[in-house]
Amino acid sequence: MAKTTIQYVCSSCGAKAPQLLGRCPVCGEWGTYEEEVIERSSGSTPGKTIRSLGESRAQRLQDVEASEEMRLDMHNGEFNRVLGGGLVPGSLVLLGGEPGIGKSTLALQVLMQQGERKTFYASGEESVRQLKLRAERLAGNAENLFISSETSLERILDQVKELEPEIVVIDSIQTIGTGDVEATIGSITQVRECAARILEFAKTRNIPFIIIGHINKEGSLAGPKVLEHIVDTVLQFEGDQQYMYRILRAQKNRFGSTSEIGIYEMRQEGLREVTNPSELLLSTSREGLSGIAIAATVEGARPFLIEVQALVSSAAYGTPQRSSTGFDGRRLNMLLAVLEKRLGFKLLQKDVFLNIAGGLKVQDPAIDLAVLAAVLSSNMDIALDAGTCLCGEVGLAGEIRSVNRIEQRISEARKLGFKRIIVPAEQVERLDTRKQHAGIEVIGVKKVTDAFRLLIVKGERVNG
Repeated sequence: MAKTTIQYVCSSCGAKAPQLLGRCPVCGEWGTYEEEVIERSSGSTPGKTIRSLGESRAQRLQDVEASEEMRLDMHNGEFNRVLGGGLVPGSLVLLGGEPGIGKSTLALQVLMQQGERKTFYASGEESVRQLKLRAERLAGNAENLFISSETSLERILDQVKELEPEIVVIDSIQTIGTGDVEATIGSITQVRECAARILEFAKTRNIPFIIIGHINKEGSLAGPKVLEHIVDTVLQFEGDQQYMYRILRAQKNRFGSTSEIGIYEMRQEGLREVTNPSELLLSTSREGLSGIAIAATVEGARPFLIEVQALVSSAAYGTPQRSSTGFDGRRLNMLLAVLEKRLGFKLLQKDVFLNIAGGLKVQDPAIDLAVLAAVLSSNMDIALDAGTCLCGEVGLAGEIRSVNRIEQRISEARKLGFKRIIVPAEQVERLDTRKQHAGIEVIGVKKVTDAFRLLIVKGERVNG
């Protein structure tokens, strides 16, 4: 006879407790404990139903034959880049993102680009009619794509056994459930059990699965933390719904690096790959405008140039405002304090607004110098030289600190036709500018004051 017990599990870290707690003693989060029902047949022993997915016998490490994982070309350059070269057979990929950001569109579009491969898309959120309408809007070949509207995991896996597809997408993990667990669909118990069943099925049948997951209001993946530990790869699809650009990044990847990102442009006919983001993010009409500086940044391992826009004006209501879009507001306040302390510019009675063009969110400290240059340009109403870009982290003492991947940043600026780039002085000595960076002038600066002297000489006053 089955014995039923109840325990409480923290949805943030997975800690368990015999009773409901207001605050998790492990991770410190409030209101994250959820009820979990455990049903165990009488006489059962722990570990009796656990199955091994591979070789359980201990082996000497040097006796194990190692070979590179075979990968499936997804016929999508940005998706392949983030995965590390393609989708590994038998892998389990979790794709998360905000509602409406385009997770389902990306997954369906990738399946429609597989050509002759047989693929299967199971949705617990949309009907087959809705999937048909979305597929007609997207560009691709749906001849070998099979779709199903199903919330039962058992029936989904039965259809996979019957069809034997090469790639399976389940949308989403929070909308499917198994009848072997007495819990509501979307609960911690159901999500964890379904993910474990899918992992076992994928490994034993060597079929790659892509499961779509929701995120909570804090921006992290919804459900138990163990969900991220079960899967092989965790992909985050992010961006601002008011803008057209989307970024796909890997937060975890057992088969590749997490430093790569993929950039897409959302259009009416679907997502378009952006192979050269710098050309789209830079405005061609910035010459002669104050408050604009070009920064050489790196997202993951991918360099590109972005446009930093600043507006400095007198405070209308007495209390100055500090507002930033796409850049950390606390770091902006720190940089403004450096500008006031080290260069003597008084901004206490002025509003400062900062914007990263294109709707991107940048956390690279190497754009600090460009942020200060844009603020200074707007404050003095002087347009910076359109052929100059900047790269450097600013310290509290006003010094320009070194940044990573400096050669890739310089190469990107040279490729886009910039005549000069201002970088930290200590890194210029290590560069072979004659061979690798011919055609662009690399200028090294040690302090913020040195950089601004160069910019003001190159710039021109807009008004007066």
